[in-house]
Amino acid sequence: MVDARFTRRRVLKTGAASAALVAAPFVRGAHAAGTVSVGFWDHWVPGANKATEEICRAWGEKEKVEVRMDFITSQGNKNLLTIAAEAQAKSGHDVFAFPTWYIHDHADKLEPVDDLMKPLIAQNGAVNGTVDYLGRVKGTWMGVPATPGSQIKGPCSRMDLMKQHAGIDVQAMYPAGEAPKADNWTMETFLKAAEACHKAGFPFGIGLGQTTDSVDSAGAIFQSFGAALVDKDGKVTVKSDAVRQAMEYYAKLARFLPPDAPAWDDASNNKWLVSGRGALVCNPPSAWAVAKRDAPDIARQCWTHGMPAGPKGRFAPYLPYFWGTWSFSRNKPAAKSLLMALSQPDAIAKMVEVSGGYDLPAYEKLTTLKTWAEAEPPRGTLYHYPNPHNHMTLSIAAAPAPPLIANQIYNQAIMTKMVARHLGGETMEKTLAWAESEVEGFMRG
Repeated sequence: MVDARFTRRRVLKTGAASAALVAAPFVRGAHAAGTVSVGFWDHWVPGANKATEEICRAWGEKEKVEVRMDFITSQGNKNLLTIAAEAQAKSGHDVFAFPTWYIHDHADKLEPVDDLMKPLIAQNGAVNGTVDYLGRVKGTWMGVPATPGSQIKGPCSRMDLMKQHAGIDVQAMYPAGEAPKADNWTMETFLKAAEACHKAGFPFGIGLGQTTDSVDSAGAIFQSFGAALVDKDGKVTVKSDAVRQAMEYYAKLARFLPPDAPAWDDASNNKWLVSGRGALVCNPPSAWAVAKRDAPDIARQCWTHGMPAGPKGRFAPYLPYFWGTWSFSRNKPAAKSLLMALSQPDAIAKMVEVSGGYDLPAYEKLTTLKTWAEAEPPRGTLYHYPNPHNHMTLSIAAAPAPPLIANQIYNQAIMTKMVARHLGGETMEKTLAWAESEVEGFMRG
């Protein structure tokens, strides 16, 4: 259910927006347009909902459509509960914001959006592979990539601590406004840096818990070794050399992480950075933004940059949001028109700006917006956050398994549980046997 404090807002007044020409074909006139209701994700960043409101307001005025917006918190999974309730009742909002796996979960109740994605990709550039993996079902687009909430969870390093204790100049390795100079930024280099910073009393803040931040880091590290628990064809591959290699690496890395890392949740790495105790965390710019507010001296030393490369490539944890239109929507033309308006370059640029650079568009032509280049302190600290030079493969943990299986591996935190079990003294083979059994159970379910 929607949290009581998120009131339904009727929006009809003026505002600046684009996409009038692109959006117009989906609305057949004021009398047909009527009302459209949207369940948006309620943004973590204070004031970030304002951009979405203004875009919808301008579109509603232009198209003579009454727009009703609910901003629904993800705290306590209230947005997920609302999705489930609407899917069961076959009634609710015309448009909803779906996290990561939820397009596939509800594909049988969503309206195809190939008619939107073809012109958007032609205009904005190709989407990254993870958006394609999660947004298309059996070759059909069932969701439109949403900018609000989409994020990369790459490294944010303390420049001073990395230089002093690990001998690494992250700002020179990832210079603002330029392509990375990071050929030597490998998993082996990362391990040595983690050891050096740990010895100096500033461990890397990477969790080994069961919430998304820990799972996302594990996914990217596993993928850098080519390690998948299930392959793209649905074959269980837990007992592979690549998985063993990733597990062996994690066993070494874990020795240099905070001792309570297996108990970390998604707030832990933010607190670790702001406390000044850590040399590196893996997070979107929210941790840096909190430091800018609460610990400005620490924020001035922060630099967001790329992940280290493993034997099979350089992967970055990426979590997208999507906007989907229910198949039982009462106003599909208006819903699709609004989604076009929300996906125009100037609308996306406004969302990125108001979120302080947190939000990420999925399209290749929109990764060099001025917000990331100009963010400070220090100036340019977020330049490499959106992967502007395609330096990394944006990935999600448990891919490339079929999404309905990958979703269960992800949400059950199988990879971090494997690491924790092995660290707790369980043999490698026993841990792999446990994981294999778990995954086979998902496939039978």
